[in-house]
Amino acid sequence: MSKPIETRIEIAAPPSAVWTELADHAAYAVWNPFITRISGDLAVGERLAVIVQPQGKAAMEFAPEILIADADEELRWVGQLGMKGVFDGEHYFVLEETARGTTVFHHGERFSGLLTYLLFPLIGESTENGFHAMNLALKTRVEARS
Repeated sequence: MSKPIETRIEIAAPPSAVWTELADHAAYAVWNPFITRISGDLAVGERLAVIVQPQGKAAMEFAPEILIADADEELRWVGQLGMKGVFDGEHYFVLEETARGTTVFHHGERFSGLLTYLLFPLIGESTENGFHAMNLALKTRVEARS
């Protein structure tokens, strides 16, 4: 049982410029309307402290574990509600370089676990809207600095 949310946006800058902003967690509160805070080291196996602010909903704090942290390419983490297998979310950012030197920014999450079909309807739409808002804010910030 899994439910995906998949979004993407093209950014007129190379992946290195996108990664620079994505990895600058201290600035998230300035530009990111969805993930308002991240702290922790971007290294596989490390735990982050993440606060998300879905529009019209209460802020939520998570402590996901980093699965992939490849500079200029991909950041992926997994978090759980309670214990593993109850309601898990594997969140990803993938930076795909195009032939024109731009970046297709893939941003998504795959939810799974016993409570997926109960909880996903409560958070799915606001989460997807948050992803789109973050994508647009990231595009605006990166392109203004490139």
